Amino acid sequence: MDNLLTRVYRLILVLLLLAAGVAIEKTGLLDYLSDPFEQAYTLTLIRQHVVMVAVAMVMATALGVTVGILFTRASLKRYAGVVMYIVGLGQTIPSLAVLAIVMSFMGIGFKPALFALFVYSVLPIARNTLAGINAVPNWLLDAAKGMGMNNRQILWHVELPNAMQVMLTGFRVSMVICIGTAALAFLIGAGGLGEHIFMGIDLMRTDKLLAGALPTILLALVADYLCELLGYVLVPRGLRLEQQEA
Repeated sequence: MDNLLTRVYRLILVLLLLAAGVAIEKTGLLDYLSDPFEQAYTLTLIRQHVVMVAVAMVMATALGVTVGILFTRASLKRYAGVVMYIVGLGQTIPSLAVLAIVMSFMGIGFKPALFALFVYSVLPIARNTLAGINAVPNWLLDAAKGMGMNNRQILWHVELPNAMQVMLTGFRVSMVICIGTAALAFLIGAGGLGEHIFMGIDLMRTDKLLAGALPTILLALVADYLCELLGYVLVPRGLRLEQQEA
């Protein structure tokens, strides 16, 4: 049964790829990208997009993991709900509104777009770090204390390894959100693939629109796959096998 489903899935995937190829050919995307100038310009926009997302994710990960760890400590645990609410305020506001608010204070360009992406990406990382560490069983912590570990050793050798799968889920969600939201950075002069998308809409040119939309989709898929590979590096093998058996 599993082999049949696998074959059906592969057949559907091949058909979808063929249909996508035909559609791309009809829209003139291949002719558009065959222009050396447009190729170089598109690669420049991809580079701008990747840099924005990478820098924003580094900042969001640093703050999100730090906040998640700090507010699982016994002395600060009571404030976790309030802090998560404050951190999550950025995602309660629509992404366009976040960009508009940031632009009113910081102007236009790369820096305000970066700050807006950072604000929009922090919550999933912080929330999953908090949830992952809080989900570590008490008996495991008691066993670590019984072995003579101090608080720092318990954090690095017990809590974080056991919480890593949940933390990576938050990171993956944040990364995909960030890649999609970065397309809006064009509206405040930060460049990125949104330039092709919005210019394609304004000019009613499907080829230009797809030249921005398809790389954005591919970036999100590649980032999601790389996050999955990262899990094989960061999550201990014993925990992975335990989760697969469960």
